[in-house]
Amino acid sequence: MAASDGTVIIGGGLAAAHVVQTLREHGYPNGITLIGDEPTAPYERPPLSKDYLQGKQAADASIVHDAGWYAEHDVSLVLGEQAASIDRQHHVVRLDSGSEHPYGNLVLATGADSRRLEVPGADLPGVHLLRRVGDAESLKDSFSAGGRLAVVGAGWIGLEVAASARQAGMEVTVVAPGSTPLGSVLGQEIGAHFAALHRANGVELRLGTQVSGIIERDGRAAGLETSAGEVPADVVLIAIGAVPATGLAEAAGLDVANGVLVDSALRTSDPDILAVGDVANAQNTRLGRLRVEHWDNAIRQGTLAAQTILGHDDRYDWLPYFFTDQFDLGMEYVGHAGPDAQTVIRGKLESGEFIAFWLEDGTVAAAMNVNIWDVNDTLRALVGRSIEPARLADAEIPLAAL
Repeated sequence: MAASDGTVIIGGGLAAAHVVQTLREHGYPNGITLIGDEPTAPYERPPLSKDYLQGKQAADASIVHDAGWYAEHDVSLVLGEQAASIDRQHHVVRLDSGSEHPYGNLVLATGADSRRLEVPGADLPGVHLLRRVGDAESLKDSFSAGGRLAVVGAGWIGLEVAASARQAGMEVTVVAPGSTPLGSVLGQEIGAHFAALHRANGVELRLGTQVSGIIERDGRAAGLETSAGEVPADVVLIAIGAVPATGLAEAAGLDVANGVLVDSALRTSDPDILAVGDVANAQNTRLGRLRVEHWDNAIRQGTLAAQTILGHDDRYDWLPYFFTDQFDLGMEYVGHAGPDAQTVIRGKLESGEFIAFWLEDGTVAAAMNVNIWDVNDTLRALVGRSIEPARLADAEIPLAAL
């Protein structure tokens, strides 16, 4: 067997782990090399903003498979090394260290990087990002000292860390330019519910507010300069979204636009190279082109990429799914809706237990269960159907009867 008959995966996250796992589970006979630029084996990232920060889970609990598993399954792990370039002509990945790894199929699972805040002081000690386990370790260490946390951004990461910090006893202020947390994802009504949840738990929200700089004191971050005045803080988290890590793909001449462009089988413009997870802007056979930064998608796309390499005819056809836990709110969301979709509520928001539907042109585009469990599969089956809003809202009608 020639080395170039094998598969090389670049990336150390959940999608990469599931490419490897699926290939071996289905009897893939060729060599597999996984290259990650972190020193740990591929791991799950959702606990970094929740259970790990809250001290409920150790860092190594999120590792998908330990090094022994990879050895047992004849997988070469190359950790703590950066891929420098892809030579598509010779089917070789070159690392910064100078080593070369031939491939028959290459999978890009390079993920995304935290978006930087371009203001004075953004690089000061005490300013944190949260994308990797090292980021979470540093942020958790800062929580142990207590004090005040300022979060820039009111998306999923910002709100999850705000909740974790409050539960650790910190004072927390969230600053964001929008009028509603998560408004671009969940719309105004449900976004307002998340705002009320955080305020009820002692988080100060300064919405409609721009950050112009990081306050410096004694060589460290001491808060935010904003359009609504200063926000004093001992720790600052920048959580303003993520940027797909497309540098390798661009340098290799692959088609890139808000991620690496792939078809419904996850193949790039080079049929011997696939892309999965946060970095993949993929053609969904039901919804069109999507780039999804969530746990479920990483697992499913990792599996699909392996199926493509194995010669199967599977396609990217599932609905996006994600979840969050903040304070006493746990929820699951399935589907894909724009912020201007019509929102229909089954139950009462103030009870803390309800189901939300989003309709576009009379069709259910997405649904979310909040503190109501074992219904998400039923909600998934409703997405794509035309259902009268009054029936969706009527809790006397069983979900299964809709």
